[in-house]
Amino acid sequence: MTPRRRWIGRSVTAAQAVAAVVAGARLARGRDRRPPLQPPAPPTGARPAIGERRTISVVVPARDEEKRLGPCLRAVLADPDVTEVIVVDDESADGTARLASELGAKVVAGAPPPPGWVGKQWALHQGLAAATGRIVVTLDADARPRPGLFGALSAALDGCDLLTVGPRFACDGPAEQALHASFLATLVYRFGPIGAATPPPQHRVVANGQCMAFRREAMRAADGFTLVRGHMTDDVALARALAGRGWAVRFLDAGGLLEVDMHDSAAGVWREWGRSLPLRDVTDPAPLAGDLAVVWLTTALPVLRLAAGRPTRLDLALLGVRFLLTGALRGSYTRPGPGLALSPLLDPLTAARLTYGALRPVRTWRGRTYPRAVDAGRTSSQVTDVGHASSQVTDDGRTSSRVIRGGQPYPQLKDGGRPAPPGRNAAR
Repeated sequence: MTPRRRWIGRSVTAAQAVAAVVAGARLARGRDRRPPLQPPAPPTGARPAIGERRTISVVVPARDEEKRLGPCLRAVLADPDVTEVIVVDDESADGTARLASELGAKVVAGAPPPPGWVGKQWALHQGLAAATGRIVVTLDADARPRPGLFGALSAALDGCDLLTVGPRFACDGPAEQALHASFLATLVYRFGPIGAATPPPQHRVVANGQCMAFRREAMRAADGFTLVRGHMTDDVALARALAGRGWAVRFLDAGGLLEVDMHDSAAGVWREWGRSLPLRDVTDPAPLAGDLAVVWLTTALPVLRLAAGRPTRLDLALLGVRFLLTGALRGSYTRPGPGLALSPLLDPLTAARLTYGALRPVRTWRGRTYPRAVDAGRTSSQVTDVGHASSQVTDDGRTSSRVIRGGQPYPQLKDGGRPAPPGRNAAR
């Protein structure tokens, strides 16, 4: 071995040792975690009057979701804790709006996104304007809530201002599950397990936009979706923006109450999670490079060296940790199988996909292409009017279904406005 190659080898080993310490510290955050979300205990005594209840509006942004929307809406509409279900039809070309209306949801016919807005944030902005519940829960169309989810979210908001949760994932076949679990492991290596008792600093906050809960008036006052209108990684951008404004943000495990079927194949996982998980548009270059280095050195490199027949002791130790994490991730899947067990073998491919996604970010989604956002994280003082629903709540606390167009938006902040953190003891 030449001196140059020897020096490179020693440098890589030293960097791997440092990365192992960093990854170990992040994984160790899982020793002190908040308990998973559980349904609240049934109330004793008489049921409170409608005006005294924590009314909950569920907002589902939907663009061409006719094939996936039905199970989500049926579960939401059957939950007695939900008083209003709003589907924002984001210019769908299929029967999304018709299906939502037939099932009993209130349908908001979404307007085209204004310049600088990404479609999902614009749909959520319109849904928030239409909502009447004191608490708003946003839910993706591929989510499958179980009984008790919304009551649990409402109760958990007693301790925070923005709550996002981790579901159990449904994967179709071992290949999809293996690739999905490999991607999921990179999040743990970069940010630690969800539900850590000690909150991370603002720039390390993560969130899951598949299910979010917050107080309606607090989000309106913060104009949250405008703050992150141009981001492709909207959930993390929103959580970090609000954390920077003093909001208490939590990310809890809700696997027992929520299932999500995100993709229809391993190719879908590769394409979609590979696009979003690098977190390119919400992470500065130096931390992004550091996170990718941790993934390469602690998960991908040991597999490559093992395949080459030259693993070091540190490689074997890191592989052991990785397989232990695989066991810990079993609870994140509805049907954990051989794909989960084999997922560490795909870590080099996953690391390569994350790196490519960081270097070549994609700004297309559902047939729309978005120009690179300029100063997308700042609050805009001018927002296009959105559809607003003035609806009548029925005797059982629910809202009748219909299609809504036009109206006035909720009040906007002036540019640079910085509202005080929302009061968690306020009436809801």
